[in-house]
Amino acid sequence: MSKLLVTGGAGFIGSAFVRMSLATDPSAHIVNLDKLTYAGNLENLDPVASDARYDARYRFIHGDICDAALIETILAEERPDAIVHFAAESHVDRSILSPEPVFETNLRGTFTLLEASRRHHIARYLQVSTDEVYGSVEAPLEADEGFPLNPSSPYSASKAGADLLARSYFFTYKLPVVITRASNNYGPYHFPEKLIPLMISNALEDRQLPVYGDGMQVRDWLFVEDHCRGIRAALDQGRDGEIYNIGGNRSLPNLEVVQRILEAAGKPESLIQYVTDRPGHDRRYALSSAKIMRETGWEPQVGFEDGLARTVDWYRRNTAWVARVRSGEYLNYYARNYGNRQTELRTVADARGD
Repeated sequence: MSKLLVTGGAGFIGSAFVRMSLATDPSAHIVNLDKLTYAGNLENLDPVASDARYDARYRFIHGDICDAALIETILAEERPDAIVHFAAESHVDRSILSPEPVFETNLRGTFTLLEASRRHHIARYLQVSTDEVYGSVEAPLEADEGFPLNPSSPYSASKAGADLLARSYFFTYKLPVVITRASNNYGPYHFPEKLIPLMISNALEDRQLPVYGDGMQVRDWLFVEDHCRGIRAALDQGRDGEIYNIGGNRSLPNLEVVQRILEAAGKPESLIQYVTDRPGHDRRYALSSAKIMRETGWEPQVGFEDGLARTVDWYRRNTAWVARVRSGEYLNYYARNYGNRQTELRTVADARGD
């Protein structure tokens, strides 16, 4: 499948997928549809836009996935072989502060794309989802693709609903749908509101690092390039109607991740500031990637230590990018989300109970 419509291709994961696809597949043609909300950044695609080799193989369209007329026009003009659907309101904290946008984009936008795909007989529709749809998973369990859905936030509920809607189009209309669910991504070009990019950018500027609750929430960490290779494997080799988990096989408590960031940045742990926990905060995410590994041969290649070092180095070398994306609307969000939380000025030892 050489011609792809990628939605949300100016975001963190979408732009990594666009860059990887064009760089590694000489036959790839990408049409990138992005609304350019706060997290959509065309600077993420400067390596593509500035390279004349990609002029004939890449097109950017500024638009909304909820715009049915626009989607119809794009599919009629471009006739893509497949749609890879990244576009989403993807931040849990923002979904708690203002739930409406996540349902508008994540559900209505998905419905709009599915309807257009059905009419145009798209050969493969890939829905990019998240391990958050499984909710908190008790140790030592790992969620496989048949694990019950148990979303805890407006964001994860909207993604679970979108997954179910996409799969219904496979069963009802025989639309060749594939769904991927990934664990927490990290890497270059990540908008600094999620845990790792927020902590790196704050640490490099000697700002306090806000850690929710006791910081012992466990997440599995997946380098973004490994995720993109997994998506490509599912796109090319996945079976219609199937779900594929994509994990990094590296679970760590959030507090340990923050401590490793401070170590890599050469900063003291005194920058850690404990704040009131997020409402409904899931304690542990864990998923099994055995299915995609067995069926496609994919496996993660970038270890967490290497990936984190590469990520910290990228943010250290791209302070101007960070400054630009953190201006304006981001500052308002940061003040709303963290400014009103009760801070808990405890030491790391106190938090651990040492």
